[in-house]
Amino acid sequence: MDDSILDTIGSPLVRVASPPGATVAAKIESKNPGGSAKDRPALAMVEAAERDGRLRPGDRLVEPTSGNTGIGLSMVAAAKGYDVTIVMSEDMSPERRRIMRAYGADIELVEGDISEAKARADELEAAEGMVQLRQFENAANPEAHYRTTAEEIVEQVEGRRVDALVAGVGTGGTLSGTGRRLREAFPEMEVVAVEPVDNAVLSTGEGGRDGFQGMGPGFVSPNLDLDLIDSVETVSIEAAEAECRRLAREEGILVGQSSGASNLAARRVAARLADPEADCPEAPEAPTPDRPSQQRPVVASDGGGAECPLVITVFWDSGERYMSTGMFD
Repeated sequence: MDDSILDTIGSPLVRVASPPGATVAAKIESKNPGGSAKDRPALAMVEAAERDGRLRPGDRLVEPTSGNTGIGLSMVAAAKGYDVTIVMSEDMSPERRRIMRAYGADIELVEGDISEAKARADELEAAEGMVQLRQFENAANPEAHYRTTAEEIVEQVEGRRVDALVAGVGTGGTLSGTGRRLREAFPEMEVVAVEPVDNAVLSTGEGGRDGFQGMGPGFVSPNLDLDLIDSVETVSIEAAEAECRRLAREEGILVGQSSGASNLAARRVAARLADPEADCPEAPEAPTPDRPSQQRPVVASDGGGAECPLVITVFWDSGERYMSTGMFD
């Protein structure tokens, strides 16, 4: 029995449809209690602030977000007894607002993108003495993924070599923290960043406007370790949403836009690394009424697949947070 909902943070690693001669596996972060990868840094940043004495009982938190960090912080604040104000763009899906309000958070909506949300959070911090955790700069963000996401992956691959980590870029915490730890375990591993084609700061040096919620902040986050990145993949919002529909309808995995983009990029990388001679586990046939479903293990029960190129990616959240966008219509 867990003492707190916060003790349940963690996610499975699941094999997904892969090119011949390679395996793609995804961390299904919607299985975290707050429903996204951001539960991990939300808890880590709050606990770091408590240890440092910056956050004390009775203090109020404030944070700018595109949504998932705000939901994670709202959950952590509710469990720990803090009040929290979330500042976010009015363009983000209404599902996010409803979830945060369900946890008891207050919400301020701003016109514009994450930059305007950050500016308003700074105002509230200065004027009302709120405690801002600053997810884009806070070292506890990537450290959370170093200690949890990556350690889970090392255990879940059960001795199999990881050949590439492919992940979307927002604050940079997941890519940097997970990438650092996995690079320690697998020194030859590639790290591939994913960003919107219309807001490809890493690829072009210039920001832009895109339709993604939670990926592509329009600037290089201080938490993004550029030295880790071997290459960058860009994905359009249209292709990402089409991949979300495919994952839901063909694999039973309901995810949001940044997950669709991450999976498309992971499949590209897997196709490049694929070894036709490798002993890769075969994907099971689709279940039928007279034949039950089969699990898709990352490591085959007979030990096969050890030499099959393995690409890890991250499915950041659930598609339930995107229903109002019409993505699944």
